[in-house]
Amino acid sequence: MTLLRLSSLALSRSRFSLSPLAETLASIMVLNASYADPWLAPWRDRHQAAFRAGLDADPFARGLVGLLTSTTWMPGHVVIPPTAGMHTTIDSELAQTARIPDSTVRCELEKSAAHSSKEHDLRWLAGRALAARTAALFRHIWTAHVAPDWARRRALLERDVTYRAGLLAAYGWPRALQQMSRRSAWVGTDAIRFSDRPSPDRVVGQDGMQFVPIAAISAGTWLCERPPASYALVYPARGTAPTQAHPAPGQALGRLIGKGRAAILHELRRPATTSELAAHLGLSLGTVGDHLAVLRNADLVDKTRIGKRVVYHRTKTGNILAAPATTREASAPA
Repeated sequence: MTLLRLSSLALSRSRFSLSPLAETLASIMVLNASYADPWLAPWRDRHQAAFRAGLDADPFARGLVGLLTSTTWMPGHVVIPPTAGMHTTIDSELAQTARIPDSTVRCELEKSAAHSSKEHDLRWLAGRALAARTAALFRHIWTAHVAPDWARRRALLERDVTYRAGLLAAYGWPRALQQMSRRSAWVGTDAIRFSDRPSPDRVVGQDGMQFVPIAAISAGTWLCERPPASYALVYPARGTAPTQAHPAPGQALGRLIGKGRAAILHELRRPATTSELAAHLGLSLGTVGDHLAVLRNADLVDKTRIGKRVVYHRTKTGNILAAPATTREASAPA
């Protein structure tokens, strides 16, 4: 078992962040796979032919992608903790990747090959500027395959952060980490279990942990590390895979309060910001704001400020109104 140990100061400074680099790495895993989960298949099918053509034309890219998608040890130059929280950019991350010395990159890739499920011929590691070539490959994949979908993915990621930030504010980190991944869990009062595999514990520095959601995969997690003690845990965001089905708002509710307001009330089964609702429902910010104002006046939704974010959630009355008819009937007194 591998533990990440945090002091009380490190715990108080832990936070959520976004990482376009991690999203690109997760996208590489999907694009190189022979099978994709059904909800990821349409995106993969649109991009996979061009992705594979690029690998066929570049032995270095083909070798690196083959290694990254078969190893349990991610090389440090592609798993770097974000440096700007929720505002981290792909440019800032790739600039860090490109600066890593060739000797360090080669050592990390050889270690990854030793932890791979396949045999790897590492002759593609010949030459120089390994970090710069890695950064160039990731930039190409980001530009061609990830960036066109980034607005939708970012909305999903921000919504996951909003949800977990709400849990954090109400119940603390153990509840916010709940079901973050299949392996991670809070252990005791000062540690997070990261993996079931035996490995030395890590001690998180005083700046705290970062928790980084990704949208491109629905399972799997990895640890980013920057010496001496900066760590980020990458995990699949809620909503990357279908969970329990939620019925769409009924026609009767739509006739009662309007289709747009019914859709928002239904969507607020999980708290969300105005921008998250707009992105998810395909509505303008102004339209969502107008609908929310009406729903608030009717005491069907309320709002809470979490840091700089204003999060909307259903009231008790809103929950009752939005519940399926069968649920309302089952809960009604005899």
